[in-house]
Amino acid sequence: MNDMTPFTTTLKDWESDQEVRWCPGCGDYAILKAVQRTLPELGSNPSNTVFVSGIGCSSRFPYYMSSYGFHTIHGRAPAFATGIKLANPNLDVWLVTGDGDGMSIGGNHTMHMIRRNLNCQIMLFNNEIYGLTKGQYSPTSRTGTTSPTTPGGSVDRPMLPCAFALGAGARFIARGFDVSKNLPEVLKAAHRHQGAAFIEIFQNCIVYNKDVFEDFAAPKGAEARQLWLRNGEPMLFNGGTQGIALDIDALNLKVVDIVDGDWQAAGVIVHDVTNRSVAHMLVEMPFGPYPMALGVIYDDPRPTYETAVLEQDARMNEGKSANLAKLLAKGQTWTVEPTGPDL
Repeated sequence: MNDMTPFTTTLKDWESDQEVRWCPGCGDYAILKAVQRTLPELGSNPSNTVFVSGIGCSSRFPYYMSSYGFHTIHGRAPAFATGIKLANPNLDVWLVTGDGDGMSIGGNHTMHMIRRNLNCQIMLFNNEIYGLTKGQYSPTSRTGTTSPTTPGGSVDRPMLPCAFALGAGARFIARGFDVSKNLPEVLKAAHRHQGAAFIEIFQNCIVYNKDVFEDFAAPKGAEARQLWLRNGEPMLFNGGTQGIALDIDALNLKVVDIVDGDWQAAGVIVHDVTNRSVAHMLVEMPFGPYPMALGVIYDDPRPTYETAVLEQDARMNEGKSANLAKLLAKGQTWTVEPTGPDL
């Protein structure tokens, strides 16, 4: 939680004694280091921090963090995280999942954790493939993706995790990618948010879906393909020569060119993280005609689930005392008396 007393640690304090075992070159290594670098800057305490995962490559994460951790069952990490947070609301809970674990078998659990607004950070590693089970297509795989389960190419329309989260009622959504230098700042913003903070992290699967994000994540020419959003700042990219404006007629976003640095004349939108309508437009912008929207897209807190539950419990328990014997004797009860010569 964000109201904890800051605790002094270093990156090394967050590294466990377990050998990190992902495929060489996997983007999970970069995400792990980004998290381990970020936690000391947040003043987090390892003894008060919990990482919860389901099943998949990303779900090895808790083993590599020197903190509390739960490696749970496929798609059910949100249920465990909810129980942990209700049992001890002071714990700082991070949920680690993947596009298969969190959006397929666990989609229902993810949806309700977001809807309830449990105070935790949800890191969804999206590599658009099932990595651990050897490369089958996933709910986020692009149309045409060839895999053992789609040898002729996927005909499915891929789901958009951030659009899913917004539809489930998320009050915080953000995007980053594994090797981005900006990922720690996104994680910090998620941690500051009081409620369910959903972070989609594009992650390169070096074996089964190599370089699928190079179209926007490659360093060369990145400024022309990435729109890094910052609250209160204009939506500019490509070195400030282009921006995102609102197309009034189509009620949608459009790319505009900036002449002589005058972004206001071009109608460029100033990013407001509390604008839910624009957030929907940003997460659904098709890459190619548009840049990839990254950073904090939406951030508008509301009361958290565990706060409401605890307040309700306090009201219902007011003026009452715990008496198990009285509870058991309440209602229709009877006593069986011993009878017979042998008793």
